Amino acid sequence: MNTSRIKAYAIQARRDFLKSVTERANIYGIFSDDHIEPIAFKGDMAIVGERAFPKNEGELREKLVGRVKRDGFIMVMRACAYTWFNRFVALRYMEIHDYLEHGYRVLSNNGGSAIPEILEHAADVVFQGLDKEKVVELKLAGTKDNELYRLLMLAQCNDLHKSMPFLFDRIDNETELLLPDNLLHSDSPIRKMVTEIDASDWNDVEIIGWIYQFYISERKDEVIGKVVKSEDIPAATQLFTPNWIVKYMVQNTLGRMWLATYPDSSLRDKMEYYIEPAEQEPDVQEQLDAITPKELNPEEITFLDPAGGSGHILVEAYDVFKEIYLERGYRTRDIPRLILGKNIFGLDICDRAAQLACFAVLMKAREDDRRILGRDYLKLNVMSIQEVQPSDARNIELFFKGDEYKTIRSDLNEIVSLFEKGKTFGSLITVPDHLVQRMESVGKTVDDKIGKWILQSDVQNLAALVKQAQVLARKYDCVVTNPPYMGANFFNLRLKEYINTFYKDCKSDFYTCFMSQCCSICRVNGYISMITIPTWMFLSSYEELRGMLFETVVIESLVHNGRGVWGPDFGSCAFVLRKNNSDDFMGIYKRLFEKQGNVASNHQLKERFFSSNIHFASIKDFRKIPGNPIAYWVSKDVRKAFQKGIPFAKLSEIKSGVLTGNDEKFVRLWHEVDYSDIGRGLKDHDEMVRVNRKWIPITGGGEFRKWYGSLLSVVNLKDEGKDIKNLPGNNYRLRNPKYYFREGLNWKLVTSSKNSFRISPKSYLFGNSVRTAFCDKDVFTYLGICNSKVIENITNCINPSINLNNENVRIFPICFPDKETHFIRKIVDISQKDWDHAEVSLEFSSSSLLQPDNQKPTLKETYTMVRLLWDQMTQEMRNLERDNNSIFIDTYGLQDELTPDVPLSEITLTCNPHYRYGGNKTEEELETLLQTDTIKELISYATGCMMGRYSLDHPGLIYAHSENKDFDQIYSSFDNQQSTINNQHSKFPADDDGIIPIMDQEWFADDATNRFVEFLKVTWPPETLDENLKFVADCLKPKQNETPIETIRRYLSAGFFKDHRKTYKNRPIYWLFSSGKQKAFECLVYLHRYNESTLSRMRSTYVTPLQRNFSSRLEFLQNEKDAASTASAKNKFQKEIDKLKKKQIELSKFDEELRHHADMKISLDLDDGVKVNYGKFGKLLAEKKAVTGEK
Repeated sequence: MNTSRIKAYAIQARRDFLKSVTERANIYGIFSDDHIEPIAFKGDMAIVGERAFPKNEGELREKLVGRVKRDGFIMVMRACAYTWFNRFVALRYMEIHDYLEHGYRVLSNNGGSAIPEILEHAADVVFQGLDKEKVVELKLAGTKDNELYRLLMLAQCNDLHKSMPFLFDRIDNETELLLPDNLLHSDSPIRKMVTEIDASDWNDVEIIGWIYQFYISERKDEVIGKVVKSEDIPAATQLFTPNWIVKYMVQNTLGRMWLATYPDSSLRDKMEYYIEPAEQEPDVQEQLDAITPKELNPEEITFLDPAGGSGHILVEAYDVFKEIYLERGYRTRDIPRLILGKNIFGLDICDRAAQLACFAVLMKAREDDRRILGRDYLKLNVMSIQEVQPSDARNIELFFKGDEYKTIRSDLNEIVSLFEKGKTFGSLITVPDHLVQRMESVGKTVDDKIGKWILQSDVQNLAALVKQAQVLARKYDCVVTNPPYMGANFFNLRLKEYINTFYKDCKSDFYTCFMSQCCSICRVNGYISMITIPTWMFLSSYEELRGMLFETVVIESLVHNGRGVWGPDFGSCAFVLRKNNSDDFMGIYKRLFEKQGNVASNHQLKERFFSSNIHFASIKDFRKIPGNPIAYWVSKDVRKAFQKGIPFAKLSEIKSGVLTGNDEKFVRLWHEVDYSDIGRGLKDHDEMVRVNRKWIPITGGGEFRKWYGSLLSVVNLKDEGKDIKNLPGNNYRLRNPKYYFREGLNWKLVTSSKNSFRISPKSYLFGNSVRTAFCDKDVFTYLGICNSKVIENITNCINPSINLNNENVRIFPICFPDKETHFIRKIVDISQKDWDHAEVSLEFSSSSLLQPDNQKPTLKETYTMVRLLWDQMTQEMRNLERDNNSIFIDTYGLQDELTPDVPLSEITLTCNPHYRYGGNKTEEELETLLQTDTIKELISYATGCMMGRYSLDHPGLIYAHSENKDFDQIYSSFDNQQSTINNQHSKFPADDDGIIPIMDQEWFADDATNRFVEFLKVTWPPETLDENLKFVADCLKPKQNETPIETIRRYLSAGFFKDHRKTYKNRPIYWLFSSGKQKAFECLVYLHRYNESTLSRMRSTYVTPLQRNFSSRLEFLQNEKDAASTASAKNKFQKEIDKLKKKQIELSKFDEELRHHADMKISLDLDDGVKVNYGKFGKLLAEKKAVTGEK
């Protein structure tokens, strides 16, 4: 089945059908909720605006208007669009399978013609109520095929109403008016259905589910991530279940039930996804034997899908029921009516899904009984849950008058009240016990009293409410479903109130509420199967749900799929439960993935189902781990660790950090703000209040990195967070102040890779994106335990997800080693040293290539030395981490399942290319990347020296204040100091104004390229300059025949800013002013030295002189061209002239924009952050969208 083509068609079809039915509504003067033209009836005509319609169309139009006024224009258009879409899907499926009684195709032509067969044979087709004379008249006209086809289509739909009233309304229904026009056109929605989906894809009824899933997918994208309105719940919550998982679910519930009673049944051989039960202890097996019935009557087995969608699960259940009936000797033609009438039940809140589900099961029945569509309509037990209509209360009083019906009236009124919000609560509605006992009587009485009036639409709804109440009141042998998914944050108010009232133990998600309800409506010893996301298996927020399940059911089997069933975004698990409590029952578990987060295709997962290892575990095993996670793969030794270890919560205080309520407003990267406003070295909360700096360093999450790092942010706590507290409606938490600036260990709350624990240094606050533990003794020992393979293994047991919350860490079993662990401090020291080698560290001093101990005569030799030191540092770190693992593996007694070695990719040092770049790269590729980035970092440091941010005469930050204030004074204070790097580096002065041109040609003596050459002359012996330039250029991927200077210039012009922006997390401190695509003029401006005069100085110092230089150059080139003696020489000069003229035009426009902004005297408030400030300069700055997020 080509699902990609089906998806492309279905998504577009939704748009096409919605457009078509809307256009039809417009024809009848219906444009929106508040734009409906009046109608006037005159004789046999109805007049709307300037159009006249037959009276009967006018009456249908009034029905449509009433529906629009009740439900809203958009909702009605959507409903009519999907109704006609569903009908055409049904017709296409039926014509492919030759299920239409007249034998002609309605949408296509088996002979390949574009004219549908029914149109070719119009005179031969007989439908009740079809005006044959009209058909002949239109056929003979020869020009009215569209009108004739419309007539035939409506007659076909009316004919199918008898056997499928759930999908095809009677002829007097208002949806008739909205049948799309121009159905014979080559681009009509039905022509696309025929041409864009291969005929072979219609062979299996599974296509119905795929089409439905894709049809609603666009609407799903529109509503996902928001509080969901009741009418959007189906689109927001439904996911289609792959066929192999449906087979697993049905075969291991209905099939398991049959095989338990009849173990020698041939059914086993027909169920490829059936999992044989685990061998049980004798006493458990004895209990199972006692509750297993000695015989089963197929007609009494009930199977419910309470969130049936398009009927995929019910279709599979039909197949298994059929095999059961055949095994018991029933005739094939008798089986369909028994299955549809007695065995399978389905509910959904989505009308369109229920239509398709009914159609799908009926088509399965048609395969076995060719006459099932020709008989009277077989009432299906598959339905869409309806809500209360105003007519319901009136009908109760009308049909059930008098004292004899007093009890029935009360029952019916209670039923009506249950479904006031039926489309919102759906199958989560619980029928009260006292009403359950009376449902059979109520149903019979309602049938007797209003049965003959059932064709009246206002009576139908009351009957439907009773019918769905009967379905919800039953207990079922098998309850199997793919439930809806929606987190509590997206519940609308009514749904939230309902779930908090009736499902408070599982209120975190829609699907967990369904888990509870499925257990409730399943009979004792019955089977439940679902496919869900796996959060319920591990997260602490679902501990109460797990506890409820453990008291109610056993887990027969569970297939842990990982990611891939529903794409790459989240994982899934399918499982079978039995409603029977036994802690010792041994379940079977299949794990279809190797590494958490890995994504596999559905095909791969299907194959792994048959080849994956099997695990055995009981509920008793799960209870041995705090929180009762479904950690089925855990060894006995790990379970013992929980019993002998001390919970981490008893040895530490685990705290959530500062929550600003609006990080966009109150948190900055430290390099964005005035450095003098950052509170450094603070010891406690009292000192913070006394010093009262605006910006305070705070720990953050960041990427996967162990031991030390991710210290990039500062938070506004001026006046004890006055701005945070005074922001209206702000949800903030300035909590745990007594722990401020204390040393601890932290971890990221949400991670896309492995968990990592780091030191939370003294003088830092702890942020809300991490959680922090403050320990009762040496924090380094705890850090070593948490970063060991032992805790990695344990974490995977208690919560193998992307979240690691406080509750998870509190239950870490802590076992202290007998051996000394002082080396852990060394690990942290190495990690800190590595972190501080990066420019983004607050403690950065200078480039590693300029450290005195590392310097060699040439840059290449220096890099070789530094690279050797980095390799030694990485290996030392690896050895120390191996020692750490060894100690704790021994301490916890896990030698048989864990090894101490650490992959190079997990030695989280920036100087380690295996970690820094990862992936499947060769050693040569990794070394090349590291060498290139190291040289780029040298260029960045050199740029900082040019700007005055750094100085070769003194390590660390020199100037990072604001508006260039006191720059000369601050910078000169270091001027005569003894260089702590190397005396030969002295006198590489900062630029006068913090404006550095980065031109693609040399127009200024102080551009970045020339200054970098000067930098290399100062930092290495001048006689090695050429060699050093070549080494730099070779690292920057030179082009053929390019000189080293040209390569460096090209990188500075075209590549530097992109790298700079990436390094500084899209919050650059060197801003790229650019004239545009032609690069007529570009320069970098240092954020901290910008002031109101910067743009004027840029214009007077660079842009205006450059305009004169362009004019002079053009004049020179023109003279050279005129003097040239050959055509090729003239062409060469002309190309340069044309190129320079484009630059001249661009520069002129840039100059005008620059003058305008210079006159504005724009000032910056660094506290607003780069994102805000970068947006103040119109078109003057490059890559604005990447920095500001503006389009």
